Amino acid sequence: MAKHRRWSDKPKNDPPAQKNEEPELIQKDIPSKKETTDIKSLFLSGTKYVYIVAAAALLSGIFTPLTVGADSEVVLSGMLSIFLGLGGAIVIFLGVTTQKFRSLMVCGGSGMMIVSLILIFEVAGRSIFR
Repeated sequence: MAKHRRWSDKPKNDPPAQKNEEPELIQKDIPSKKETTDIKSLFLSGTKYVYIVAAAALLSGIFTPLTVGADSEVVLSGMLSIFLGLGGAIVIFLGVTTQKFRSLMVCGGSGMMIVSLILIFEVAGRSIFR
């Protein structure tokens, strides 16, 4: 097993070295992050949002007018309010994961979700502001 030297293991007979030299400043180039504009990476990052939107459309009842015979205008307004809430959730997620405009994105996403909730109550006929 190798013996590791510690600061206290330094021999005592060495006089302290006094240097009057100014330290040299070393500049290092830090590589900046490259923005990927590759078509394949853009396609892959866009498909995850397409899957989320498709799942929200199915969950919000896109087939309700076909099966029940409900008014399609009410279903569309309900779907748009759910998409607004979904967009707010995506903005909150992006705000949490990035360093730039963090609080602005989280507040904006929360506002979008609150407006979505108000619209859902209005479509349902149970107004919050009565």
